[in-house]
Amino acid sequence: MPDFVDEAVLHIKAGDGGHGCASVHREKFKPLGGPDGGNGGKGGDVVLQVDRSTATLLDYKRRPHRRARNGTPGQGGHRSGGDGADTVLSVPDGTVVLDASGEVIADLVGPGTRLVIARGGNGGLGNAALASPKRKAPGFALKGESGEELDVRLEIKTIADVGLVGFPSAGKSSLIAALSAARPKIADYPFTTLIPNLGVVEAGATQYVVADVPGLIPGASEGKGLGLAFLRHVERCSTLVHVLDCATFESGRDPLSDLDALEEELTAYGAATGVDLADRPRIAVLNKVDVPDGRELAEMVAPMLRERGLRVIEISAATREGLRELSFAMAEQVEAARAARPAPEPTRVVLRPREIGETPFEIVPLGDNTFRVRGSKPARWVRQTDFANDEAVGFLADRLNRLGIEQALADAGATEGAEVYIGDEEDSVVFDWDPSVDSGETPIGPRGTDSRLG
Repeated sequence: MPDFVDEAVLHIKAGDGGHGCASVHREKFKPLGGPDGGNGGKGGDVVLQVDRSTATLLDYKRRPHRRARNGTPGQGGHRSGGDGADTVLSVPDGTVVLDASGEVIADLVGPGTRLVIARGGNGGLGNAALASPKRKAPGFALKGESGEELDVRLEIKTIADVGLVGFPSAGKSSLIAALSAARPKIADYPFTTLIPNLGVVEAGATQYVVADVPGLIPGASEGKGLGLAFLRHVERCSTLVHVLDCATFESGRDPLSDLDALEEELTAYGAATGVDLADRPRIAVLNKVDVPDGRELAEMVAPMLRERGLRVIEISAATREGLRELSFAMAEQVEAARAARPAPEPTRVVLRPREIGETPFEIVPLGDNTFRVRGSKPARWVRQTDFANDEAVGFLADRLNRLGIEQALADAGATEGAEVYIGDEEDSVVFDWDPSVDSGETPIGPRGTDSRLG
């Protein structure tokens, strides 16, 4: 059986778009038949998809770098480049996707659920697509855009209706094996199980999933053992079942003190993560009543547990005593939780158009006749431009002027020779601004260099 891994960090890179092609149609007696350069293909996306057959993140722990294919360049003869293939990454049901800062991007629940986590770059336009009445035969094409690149953290939160919580060797694995067809490893281990086990249980007409999550030890909230990590697997459970060992040989332990320790760790988990488990219904299961001393202890503590408002069931996972009552008690709680759950709302696509008059860029004065232009559109146009081609640079100048950047720079106090950065600090291009040059003639300076190179 492969190792169970419930956390992994992925370094993801979507495919880059292919460059457009600058080509002129040529044939006998028609050497200049017009531009016929095709567009570049789109880069592939990186997609996360829930797959029932995937139960662990082990593969991503071993190979954390994943990328999609690049689009291919356009060619002459109006031949567009091919799109890059998407990379589809299968993840277990219940996978939570977080960004580098820890913010939740998505919670992937349900087989087939898909999330495009990184979008491929668009292909650059070929010179055939750039032709216009003003520019009948462009001698340039646009570069393809880069695909998105980011780091994400994946965490599994087990999908189950009922969570079995208890100390190591309390009998949780034996219980889930007796209730369902699951066959976890069972032995008198002095340490906690490292792998959550799932079992499907049927009680009358109700079918539900029970999770035997890794065992809890005192001090987990302080970082001992697995710490609080395993409790992610009970967050989705509508009912918690405390499995209490009535036949333990450890000194200083009994069902009441075990229950107090378990509740203390659950409370600590809520305080550490903000996930409140206090409102989840509890069932107290007194296990191992097949042992004479265990039955005697169970009969002694059961009234005390009922005084605390808990439903108490005495069982033996070994002889199956009390399992029918327990399975129907859990089914009752599961049905109540399902009935109280609000009906799922249909997925809505929200369109947020730009406000009328909203400027798609921002001019930020940096002092000493230096300015930065921020905005996704001008930054994208700069990345698409081949600065070795004067005509391509002139085309960029036209686009920036039509967007209103020339006038905005003048309004911000820019004078001739001003240094203008376009893009973010870590990925920007610097120009010398010359307002005296007419639009369409390349009103930006000749440098066109990466700001990091000076």
